[in-house]
Amino acid sequence: MTLRLLRVDELLAALGARTPAPASGAAAALTGALGVALVELAARFAGDEEAAGRAQALAARLAELADEDGAAYAAFMADRGDASRQRTIDVPLAVAECCDEAAALGARIRAQLRSAVAADAEAGEALARAAAAVARRLADVNQRP
Repeated sequence: MTLRLLRVDELLAALGARTPAPASGAAAALTGALGVALVELAARFAGDEEAAGRAQALAARLAELADEDGAAYAAFMADRGDASRQRTIDVPLAVAECCDEAAALGARIRAQLRSAVAADAEAGEALARAAAAVARRLADVNQRP
């Protein structure tokens, strides 16, 4: 299942279904992507096209990581091997790193704005920070045998 190709209602149904994936890793990645999209919006209003481009790239990477998370978990469930377990740790850590960068970018853009759009940058920053925390927690849980 490619999450980024689903309609919102389909995505929500997939997350709520009684299946192993998609789950919290995908939700964290997509939350981070939503947050950094708000940062991109704010960057465009700030006239910072470099930041907008970086935000857009981060959103795309986070959408990819949402799909990678489900694939990593499915592979681990199939073989329970050390390499596949490591992937269930590495993917959420990659999500967290992207979200950390998104949050920092949001803070930088927010400081450039004096308009109401600064609230969008702040919201994006908050969503990215929350997603990073969830992803780190997931990586920690996945380290346990």
